[in-house]
Amino acid sequence: MDKFSQILQLMTKVKYYYDKKTLSYKKIERTKTQSFGRILIFMTSASAIAFILVLLFFTFFDSPKEKELKREIDNLLVQYKLLEDQITTSSLIIDELQERDDNIYRVIFEAEPIDASIRKAGFGGVNRYKKYEGFKHSEMISDLNRKIDQLSKAIYVQSKSFDDVLKMAQNKEDMLAHIPAIQPVANKDLKRMASGYGYRIHPIYKTRKMHWGMDFSAPKGTAIYATGDGVIEKTKRSKRGYGNYVSINHGYGYKTFYAHLQKYVVKRKQKVKRGDIIGYVGNSGTSTAPHLHYEVIRNDKKVNPVNYYFNDLTAEEYDKMLELASQENQSFD
Repeated sequence: MDKFSQILQLMTKVKYYYDKKTLSYKKIERTKTQSFGRILIFMTSASAIAFILVLLFFTFFDSPKEKELKREIDNLLVQYKLLEDQITTSSLIIDELQERDDNIYRVIFEAEPIDASIRKAGFGGVNRYKKYEGFKHSEMISDLNRKIDQLSKAIYVQSKSFDDVLKMAQNKEDMLAHIPAIQPVANKDLKRMASGYGYRIHPIYKTRKMHWGMDFSAPKGTAIYATGDGVIEKTKRSKRGYGNYVSINHGYGYKTFYAHLQKYVVKRKQKVKRGDIIGYVGNSGTSTAPHLHYEVIRNDKKVNPVNYYFNDLTAEEYDKMLELASQENQSFD
């Protein structure tokens, strides 16, 4: 017998009441509708009480499913923290690699560091993280994805930079051969270094004027050497200014200039090697005595040639050369 039948039987049991007028018990008569109504009221009340009890229970106590979900959320938060720590560590490593790249590797190969605006460039366009909005942990998820995107960008830029550094390393031997690295005339005892780079007294105008190169005094006909591998960019014969001169394009941003020659023995677009004779010392142009005026140009800026004799000089000789070159004497041109 099912529960409904038991309840129905219970509710339909014969009941009596005491009639004071007749001083006797009389049977309580109920219609089927009344009986069904009583049953319906009983079941509704029981269901309401049961619902309230269940609601109160789950208000103060978690269901097994909720407990499982909370455990999963706690685990995800722990994993998120670990992932965030790993991203932070990786970012620090990338920062160190960038620092080494800009201040060591690229300095060695004389390359410009990568601009910070390229390394730190963001992602333009629409909001990439809009899809994460509207949730309890939206900001946290968006921030994590933003850090991952930034790390990915930094890794990509650094990877491309290392590709460039690798190519520069492979070309290092060729580059070293092209960089000016010897004195343009034989000068073992350093006695031929007559005037250095910087402000000097002009020999004709007797005013203090910037001297953009170094003067090497030598007898006419003294051999002049290419100071690095390159291509003859220009030659000119003249009785004014720099007189007869030769310029060499060494590539890698370097050029050298040789002036006041007696004559040159090369022609435009000719390839030369370091140590090849390109001409001979003279006294052509605006010059007060036989000498060679020598300049080094890097990235279209004239620089001090004294820093480009490292294949020629010992440490002691270099110190002596620096001392001689720093003296503010009179130039020869």
